[in-house]
Amino acid sequence: MNNGTSSDKLSTRIWIALILLGFAGQLAWGVENQYFNTFMYDKISPDPRPISWMVAASAVTATLTTILMGALSDRTRTSLGKRKPFILFGYLAWGIATAAFPSAALLRPVSLAIWTAILFDCVMTFFGSTANDSSLNAYVTDVTTVENRGRVVGVMQTLTWVAVLVVYGASGLIIDAWGYFIFFYLIGGLVFVLGLIGGMLIKESPDTTSPPPSYWGQIADTFRIESLRANKDFFLLLFTLTLYGIAEQIFFPYIIIYLNHYLKLPTTQASLIIFFSILFGGIALAYPFGLLADLIGRKKLAIGAIFLKMIGLVLFSLAATVLPITVTGILWLAGMSAWLISTGTWTKDLYPEEKRGQFAGYFILFTVAFTMVPGPLIGGWIASTYGIPTVINGQAGVIPTPLIFRVAGLATLVALLPMFFVKETREVKP
Repeated sequence: MNNGTSSDKLSTRIWIALILLGFAGQLAWGVENQYFNTFMYDKISPDPRPISWMVAASAVTATLTTILMGALSDRTRTSLGKRKPFILFGYLAWGIATAAFPSAALLRPVSLAIWTAILFDCVMTFFGSTANDSSLNAYVTDVTTVENRGRVVGVMQTLTWVAVLVVYGASGLIIDAWGYFIFFYLIGGLVFVLGLIGGMLIKESPDTTSPPPSYWGQIADTFRIESLRANKDFFLLLFTLTLYGIAEQIFFPYIIIYLNHYLKLPTTQASLIIFFSILFGGIALAYPFGLLADLIGRKKLAIGAIFLKMIGLVLFSLAATVLPITVTGILWLAGMSAWLISTGTWTKDLYPEEKRGQFAGYFILFTVAFTMVPGPLIGGWIASTYGIPTVINGQAGVIPTPLIFRVAGLATLVALLPMFFVKETREVKP
């Protein structure tokens, strides 16, 4: 199905909607993935363990939300469209929840502030996963074809890096000038406004396909032996994504903390390093990688991305001054960008048409819950066991060392093993 367009070329209206929603969503996720963690460390408790708890809790929330709400968006028929209500209202609530997060730091004792922050993160994640992970991801699959999907995913990935660039590039300046509260208010407000405009632009063609008679039956049907066999390449690819994601989450939640506290870089300088790394490693290469995914295939690009990411991380761990840190950051970010585009396109190729929202949920299950629970726990254990003891704001803490990047780089190679058995296209029964 190709809703909202009669050819492989998307309408201007659809492109604008995807650009606004893609940017707003990645803006919110960029803040959640890094600055929720940094805020927890700087303003609530300088202990890496609460960060790993928060990441794990939000990962479980994202997974359950995306599967259940994705299946619901597959089934829903309203006057607004099949997925539009979930996207529109989800983005509005997402912006509000993002702005509310820092209020957790006002609570005492510290343990109450920690668990309240974790709860707020889970609430924010529920709305974000409903709007973006399940509904918008499925909608992108709805309106694209195998021939143009790599290019569209490449543009969406470019928006991801632009959003992260804005977050990191502006965050240090805003936080240093006005503090964390203003920073979260600005991001939450921007997500709200862009989500409102983009959500209103969403256009869907009528879908007369009758959904399965039972909501829970639809979900349970996926795990029947016949269904698993029919989607074996999809689930095998997800297993590959899990192995890669675990390796990534060993280091990713601790990047800013590492730059600030181990390398002793000010927040503004660390933000600028990440700014230039993303500009050249992510934004400049995202669309070319999308074209390459359509040209040479998803698998070849993904394999190259793994080696690029591994080499980049190991070299990054050896860098100690601004220029080498930036150059090696560009290297591993380029690998990450190529991986996200190739596998993001690949998984969408393998979605069954009638269960795209639900299968977007399984994508989150394998790439978020199965990765963001063990990965940060491993990273937190490495940081706590082999890190540098310190005292920040009168509280005992631990500073992560370069070891987490080296372990993550080598662990990335494990994702190669199952990938060789995955086919690139979905088998169609005659």
